[in-house]
Amino acid sequence: MFDVVIVGAGPVGLFMGALLLQHGHRIRIVERRTTRSDRSRAIGIHPPALAELARAGVAGDLIAAGVHIRRGVAYSQRRKVAELPFDGDAAFPYILAVPQALTEKVLEQVVTDLDPEAIVRGADVQEVVDDFRSVRIAADSPSGTLELRARLAVAADGAHSKIRRGILPHLPPRGYPDCYIMGDFADATGHGSDAVLYLEPDGIVESFPLPAGVRRWVVRLGAPDKGTTAAGLADLVGARTGEVLDPASNTMLSAFEVRSRLAKRMVHGRVVLLGDAAHEISPIGGQGMNLGWLDAAALAPIMDASFGGADVGRRLEHFERARRKAAMRASRQAGLNMALGRPLPTAAMSARNRIFAAALEVQPVAELVERRFTMR
Repeated sequence: MFDVVIVGAGPVGLFMGALLLQHGHRIRIVERRTTRSDRSRAIGIHPPALAELARAGVAGDLIAAGVHIRRGVAYSQRRKVAELPFDGDAAFPYILAVPQALTEKVLEQVVTDLDPEAIVRGADVQEVVDDFRSVRIAADSPSGTLELRARLAVAADGAHSKIRRGILPHLPPRGYPDCYIMGDFADATGHGSDAVLYLEPDGIVESFPLPAGVRRWVVRLGAPDKGTTAAGLADLVGARTGEVLDPASNTMLSAFEVRSRLAKRMVHGRVVLLGDAAHEISPIGGQGMNLGWLDAAALAPIMDASFGGADVGRRLEHFERARRKAAMRASRQAGLNMALGRPLPTAAMSARNRIFAAALEVQPVAELVERRFTMR
């Protein structure tokens, strides 16, 4: 009998596991994949999440390895439109850019240092049954069926969560008319550690620095991608922005469509939905992973109190309300980010950019936008 079984060894599940292990709880993290992924995927860590990672003692290696993005700069048709500093948080006056593969490596090391047997890989969870006294978790593994029991279970198995589908089979997604392709290339732009938005009539191009002289490029498409190559993505970036990318330097290429899904409740008896399993939002803005970490940071002390015998009913109600509110705010922000990047006629784009630039000259407006972009 474990205290908690966590399904999913991504960034959110690993952080949840680290928090619980630090408080002496017996856990297992069950993961379908046999090895960590080496894809960079989510890269942005915002100040509130950095604060929680630091409080848990796991931020140092990430901060040392990552790029500190201290401002965002917007261009349109080769001209600078505006810039926005990300310096509103006194402790972390930046957004940290770290490849997700490195983030998972650091978090996994923290977990295994606390309990070398905590992570069980190659186990695909098929069933989570709450019998009101405990939770039974059954998974397929190479050695047969793995069965675990725990006082609580946490579903941190992502946007396609099998556990959420079992609990909330009729929770529909919301679709958006936005499709993107992204890739990582050697950085020859001269933009240094700046995040750059290219607000172009044919659709936005976003660009973010990564460690080791790499830059992430995200391009809005007019329709779902049909197999764009690294050379094709480089051509798209060049046509819209004038930036020249070397296709041979590409290390990651991925296309995605956007949808969102928000569960009304995260706590279902002895099972809790966490991160993307509870609230899937657009990756534009990079807030999903951060939301999951903040979920875990809020949930861990409640679990700790519950294992100590406290009645945590009211605290769980507050947890659900607060985290749902945060997810809704992040989802709205992602929606605004996507709207900002949609195609516009050249004249309308120029007019909107002038309004945008003028608004950011007003200090209270700039501070509000900075808070929204950095999740403060």
